[in-house]
Parts: sequence; C-alpha cells; structure tokens
Amino acid sequence: MTEHRLRRWALAAIAALGLSLSGLALSGCQNGDSNNPQVINFSILSTENSQNLEKEWAPFLSDMRKQTGLNIKPYFASDYTALIEAMRFKQVQLGWFSNLSGLEAVRRGGGEVFAHSTDPTPGVSGYNSVIIVNANSGITLDRLLTCDRSLSFGLGDARSTSGTLAPMTYLFGPRNIDPQTCFRTVRSANHQANLFSVANGVVDAATNNSTAITMLKASRPDIAAKVKVIWTSPRLPEDPVVWRKDLDPQIKEKLRSFFLSYGSAPGAEGERQRKILASLHFGRFQPADDSFLLPVREMEATEKLIAARNAHKDTDVKAAQAELADIQQEKVAAGAQPTAAPAVDSVPAPASK
Repeated sequence: MTEHRLRRWALAAIAALGLSLSGLALSGCQNGDSNNPQVINFSILSTENSQNLEKEWAPFLSDMRKQTGLNIKPYFASDYTALIEAMRFKQVQLGWFSNLSGLEAVRRGGGEVFAHSTDPTPGVSGYNSVIIVNANSGITLDRLLTCDRSLSFGLGDARSTSGTLAPMTYLFGPRNIDPQTCFRTVRSANHQANLFSVANGVVDAATNNSTAITMLKASRPDIAAKVKVIWTSPRLPEDPVVWRKDLDPQIKEKLRSFFLSYGSAPGAEGERQRKILASLHFGRFQPADDSFLLPVREMEATEKLIAARNAHKDTDVKAAQAELADIQQEKVAAGAQPTAAPAVDSVPAPASK
C-alpha cells in the first residue's frame, strides 16, 4: 500500500482506537543496540492507537530471528519522518516503508530496496488511493471540487503515497486545486483516523486507500457501512522493504533469504507461514531493487510538472519535463516497468480562471 502497507495492516486491531501508542513506540525504539552488528532493528509504522502491534508482528519477527540467527528487534514509530530519520542515523538497519517514504529512506537515509510486499489476494497487484465521504452526506466528487471552502478535508501523512502524493498527482494538481484554499479546513492524519473521522462526521471527506477499506469491511463492517468512496486513483505499486546499504553483506544475505523464501516452505510449515503473512495482509515477498521506486519518482515529477504549468513557470516546466524524460529512460533500462503516472504529453495545462 501499499503505499507502505505501512498504513493498512493494523486495521485488524481497529477496535482499539482509543488507546495510546506513544509508549509502545518509545519502548520499541529504544531496545536495540545499533553498535552490535548482530542486532537488527526493524522499523514498522504504527498507524493506529493500539498496544497490540507487537503481538500482531510477534510470529513473523520470531521466525525471522530463528531463520537468520540475528537478534531482530521491532522499532515502532508513528510517522514516516521518524522512520526515515531512524534509518539515516543508524537506529534501524531494516524497514518496511510506503513507496514515498521508502524513496526518502533511499535518498537521504542510506537505504537500499531489496524486496517488496505483495497482496495476499491472488491476481491482485498494487492498490489504489481513494477519497471517502460519509455514506449519508450526499457529497459527490463534483461537489468536493467546487472549492467553495464549505467542506473540511483530511489528507494523509505528507510522505504518504496514497494519502497525499497520489491525490495531489492524479486529482488536485491537474485541476490546479490547492486543498488549503479549496476547503474550509485541512488536517493531516493517518488512514485509520481519517476513516473514523469521516464515518463519524468529524471531517466531510478524506484520503485513504483501497486496502484499508477492504480491511475495515472485514474488521468493522458497521463503520465501513458509513463510508463511501467517491474517487479512485490508478493502481499504485506495493510497498518496498529497505535495508541500509552499509549493512554487512553476510547479514544482508541472511535477511534476503528469509524474506524471499518466507511462505514457500512445503507442507504444514509453509501453510503456517502464509497464515502469518496473511494476518499482516501480505502475500509472499518478491525481490526488488531501487528501480522499484521509479513509479513513485515519476509521480513526483508529474506533480512538479503540473504545478509548474499551473504557475506558468516555463523554466520549471522544462526542468520537470527533463526529469520525467530521465525517469522514462531509467524505466526502459530497468525493463520498462508499467507507468504509474500520466505521460508527459497527457498532463493538462492549467484550467482558465
């Protein structure tokens, strides 16, 4: 989730909305010894207010310890910036990120992509950013985009692919819409908070993603019935798993072997592993490298191009076009991965006012 399923799997514990996670985040973050090469701190985004996260992850982490022989410690943090900075300052050596936060971990956190998650549903690849409203509100997409400042809106984390980057790239940017001036109020929150806020009428509309909606229907159908999707983005890539580039090569190989083989064991053991993955809303992990992040880089560059055209800044338009062209060349060199953002020529010119 996506775009991270970093924001999505914890909906299984969604009933615990009222509990505080801050203590858990601190306890998870402080236990590892970054100077001990046999201690691997594994960062996980804490997206909901529950103290059950360690319990949910415990079987997977236990298997990682057994199979690698490494002392794997979870490192929980409540926002993407904390995860990126933790990798940058070597507080963590390994992390599960959303696409945009994973890109930042590679750019300035000393990170490197080596695997990516998959959807547990056969035939499903990727996920979608969505915008949701209360099912009884009568708010349509056209109504949302009138921008009369009568509605409140919820965005995701600034480094969330589905919560911010995708709706800005695919919906607001092409229409020359700034949410800060379009809506009465704009607030940023994680996907779970936005789901409940829309369901309970706290905000009129908010960003989210398709996997979170699916999980909500399974865990809290009463809340899901109060939410309606009014916009869906193109498909977004699954989430990267990132380690520090300077990690010992032998440790890298142990981790790579674990992630890429987990869930493939024969018989009852493989079934047990696949159930653990499914409980975290994962299918089997697949190999990847930094080229896996080309689609999100393309989305970034497309957003820049749209903004430059909307602002009538010719120099910035040319720079964004050049950046997009470079990314397209990288995609061809990497095997022509599917385009995740509009082609350069399809980005619309700014609407007249």
